[in-house]
Amino acid sequence: MKSYRRIWQIIIAFALIMANGEWLTANGQKVICHRGFWDTPGSAQNSIAALVKADSIGAYGSEFDVWMTADGELVVNHDKVYKGFNMETSTFEQVRTIHLDNGEKLPTLDEYLTKGKELKIRLVLEMKSLSDFNREDECVAKIVRKLKHYDLLDRTDIIAFSINACLAFKKLLPDTKIYYLDNDYTPCKLKSLGFAGLDYEQNVMKQHSAWTQEAHDLGLEVNVWTVNDNEALQYFINQGVDYITTNKPVELQNLLKKK
Repeated sequence: MKSYRRIWQIIIAFALIMANGEWLTANGQKVICHRGFWDTPGSAQNSIAALVKADSIGAYGSEFDVWMTADGELVVNHDKVYKGFNMETSTFEQVRTIHLDNGEKLPTLDEYLTKGKELKIRLVLEMKSLSDFNREDECVAKIVRKLKHYDLLDRTDIIAFSINACLAFKKLLPDTKIYYLDNDYTPCKLKSLGFAGLDYEQNVMKQHSAWTQEAHDLGLEVNVWTVNDNEALQYFINQGVDYITTNKPVELQNLLKKK
């Protein structure tokens, strides 16, 4: 009787996991929504709504981008120049007049993290490269303070194209997962720098297809971006990468269900 009871406990637990969508993260390959789940009604790239919608579909993580304005404020947006304003050389007052395509005001990092704190989804924070290393170091320090203030260090991964920014984060947050984006370092080099893994563009990962296994052999994780085509999504599922960043998270979830 005990063995039958144990079998039923396992079946029920598995059913609950599937119902919550969490099985998509349990099988080793995880869905990262690129700039949130924005390709859906009522949403917009890097909006609060995109973060909430990414959480609502059971995605593992939601990627978003952080700039520092000319007067040192942290805002969430991807493009350096957006709706006529340069994110780095404009003041906070200027960029705060911007409305996203869904009507939201361009969010501050405080607003984004406040909402993220209420959700279950993992945050994947990309710090955008700035005009000089001093500004990057200032931005890194401010981001770290924000993550500590909102008690989100355990739920946040850090990514950046700037090797300076990555190393600055590593110095301040030695236990946080940090991933380099700029394609030009081998897995061995990334391992030597103490990063959690590589986070490279899909064409680079196809060109260097052996890097996935090499990274895994070194104990590193692999993310690939930004993959939207079903054929390419299936290719990287078959490659065994750990994370796939996509604008089509529902399509990727459907493909993972067929594994």
